[in-house]
Amino acid sequence: MHEAKPSRTALRVAIRRASHQILDGPLVFADPLALRIIGSEQASKLETDRDNTASRSLRAWMAVRSRYAEDQLTHAIREGVEQYVVLGAGLDTFAYRNPHAGLRVFEVDHPATQQWKREQLQTAGIVIPDENAVFVPVDFERQNLRSQLDRSGLRMDQPAFFSWLGVVPYLTDRAFEETLEFIASMPEPSGVAFDYGVARSLLKWTERLVSDRLSARVAAAGEPFQLFFEPEKLAVRLKGIGFTDLEDLSSAEINGRYFSGRTDGLELKGNLARLVTVSRRSDNPEL
Repeated sequence: MHEAKPSRTALRVAIRRASHQILDGPLVFADPLALRIIGSEQASKLETDRDNTASRSLRAWMAVRSRYAEDQLTHAIREGVEQYVVLGAGLDTFAYRNPHAGLRVFEVDHPATQQWKREQLQTAGIVIPDENAVFVPVDFERQNLRSQLDRSGLRMDQPAFFSWLGVVPYLTDRAFEETLEFIASMPEPSGVAFDYGVARSLLKWTERLVSDRLSARVAAAGEPFQLFFEPEKLAVRLKGIGFTDLEDLSSAEINGRYFSGRTDGLELKGNLARLVTVSRRSDNPEL
């Protein structure tokens, strides 16, 4: 992204989440603030998206990955986690509808994007909780995530759960590795839910066409994709970093979990991206 400008893809992602709230039913991901945070002008345009089937699949992806991350967070809270770090938060609204008493939410993003988000929140009249919502400005490629979070009040001696949605494909390999090493160093049972793009060599030719179009679109916005993975090789790498528990879901598995039985055609198409949760536990030494 441009140094002094907010992420353009963050707005596009938020618009997809918002459109899910009015175009689909039943909801896979319910977010009562999704329409408000994108602004009234953007919200008024969403009805024209109704018959776009290609957009429907992308909308399904944006909705389900947020649902998945929050489901995994709920599981982590049941295990005693009281800190939640949203990496690359964009216009994510969890911190402002947080149902978990005592859970502190740390939103990490580029300073320019965070300033823009504050303006969106103010315009929408969405209140920022003073005690349990913390903005943490970080440039993943230039600043140390650990030190920035430490300065912002994250307890390094306590476990935390991280979500990392829509970020990994834009990173360098080094930034990806360093972020996961930091998360793996946190006390058990810390973990992270993230999404990643599947290596082009594993895609069908029709999926490659879709991937190429999407890659060209984000590159034109100044935020090109850089990082893709083969699932089996990624699993080995995650084990090497120190994680012991792994869930890596394909599109078919995600559809089975979240879109089964629907009659409106809302589901994921192809297998361009996957959802992952990893954590580290000493009582489970192998992935």
